[in-house]
Formats: sequence, structure tokens, C-alpha cells
Amino acid sequence: MASIIRVQGTPVTVKRVLEKDYVSLTDIARHKDANATDDLIRSWLRNRNTIEFVGMWEQLNNPDFKPVEFDGFRKQAGLNSFTLTPKQWIEKTGAIGIVSKPGRYGGTFAHLDIALEFASWISVEFKLYLIKEFQRLKEDERKTLDWDVRRNLAKINYRIHTDAIKGNLIPPELTKAQASQVYASEADVLNVALFGTTAKQWRDANPGSKGNIRDDANGAQLVCLSNLESLNAELIKQGMTQADRLRKLNLIAIEQMKLLVNDAGIKRLKGGR
Repeated sequence: MASIIRVQGTPVTVKRVLEKDYVSLTDIARHKDANATDDLIRSWLRNRNTIEFVGMWEQLNNPDFKPVEFDGFRKQAGLNSFTLTPKQWIEKTGAIGIVSKPGRYGGTFAHLDIALEFASWISVEFKLYLIKEFQRLKEDERKTLDWDVRRNLAKINYRIHTDAIKGNLIPPELTKAQASQVYASEADVLNVALFGTTAKQWRDANPGSKGNIRDDANGAQLVCLSNLESLNAELIKQGMTQADRLRKLNLIAIEQMKLLVNDAGIKRLKGGR
């Protein structure tokens, strides 16, 4: 899977290779000269300082790197007659820090460490902006992953919650439509306890939204929702009335959101009323 970051107006592709982040050298070179990307990469790669750097990187990160072949390139580096393509470097030394594929959707990619060296060779300013945009990409990915984990946790506890409803609140003689009303009613117990509104009230207030009240929840609310689902399942099993459960869950939601919001540094409390 690849991501695109925009660095000083230039789209730069970042993709996962060997479980690491690799950045397109072709895209970086395009920032300087869109018509000579391959020439720029070759010119950089034949430089003695570059050979030293990428060779040392391979020795530190690649147990299958071929040092004898590397020494051969290092001795030739700097000579006017010396040329080196990414493909030659990879095939001769067994390098993994640079990958190169031909074709329309190919190009030359390098591990972030190496890509930053190339970016610095192209432009120090461009390298600094590349670092900034890459960090922003990683932060966005972290937030997305964090949200997905919490959302999935809420889904797991939702199953526990619905099983408790089915086993304790739905008589076997109810129709599917009647059972659905019970499920919806119990879901709204949690919605009101945490968000202060029912699912229908939220939809009426957000007519343009494609999701639902829970899809719109932040990370702290999802954690609290997950806890409330487990608690409500236990309260259902204990035979507590819906009205009493709502009051109890609301108090718990308020206390948990205070703790979660303070821990996350969030200033505004959206849940629990």
C-alpha cells in the first residue's frame, strides 16, 4: 500500500517494503528535473560519498550484503569513467536499501534513511520539508490505527452486549421486528448515557452525515463506549431496569470521560450529560 505526501508542491510516494518505509527517489528527483530523474539518481549513486553511505547502511541492516562487490564499487567511485545504476548496485551487492522496478508504475525507491540523503543532495530545503511531511503522514497513520483499534474493541464488546440482551431481555415469542426494537432501545441506552442523544436524534441533527453517532466518536468516547457495553451487559444479567441502568451508566460515563479526557489532554468533553 502506498501513500502520497506533497513536498513543496511535488507529490512523493511512500510505500512499505520489507515492513519498512521506502520513499520514491524518482519523485524526489522530479522536483529538480522532471525530464532527467534517472540521470539524477545515477549521478548521485556514482558519487564516492553516496557509495560510502549506502554501503555502510547495508552493512548495518543487511546480513546478506556482499562486501567484496561493494569494495569494488568504492574503489571506482569518483573516476570519470565510473557509472552505476540502481539495478547494477542491487544485483551486484544484494542491496535491500534501494529497490528499482521498470515500467509505468515502477521507479526507484529507497529506505527513508537513504532517501533523505538523496533529498539532501537534491536540495537541503527540500529534505527538511520532506521530513516534516513524512512526520505528518506517520502521525495521521498512528491516529487512524489508534481509532481503528478502539472501534474494533467497541465492536467486540457490542457482541457481548447484544448477547446479554438476547439472553435476558428478548422473549422467544417476539418477532424479528420486535426484537430489533429491543436491540435499538438498548443501544440508545448507551448512546444517551455517553452522548446525551439517541441515534435518531443524532441523525436528524446531522442529515448530511454518511456514518452514525458511533462512527463520529473520538478515541476517548470509543474507549468509554466499550466499557459501558460490558457494564450494561452485566447489569442486564442482574435484572436491573432500563431506567436504573441508564442513570448508573450515565454517571459512570461522566467519570470515565473526565479521566480519559484529562489523560489525552483534550479540553472539551463531548460525552456524558
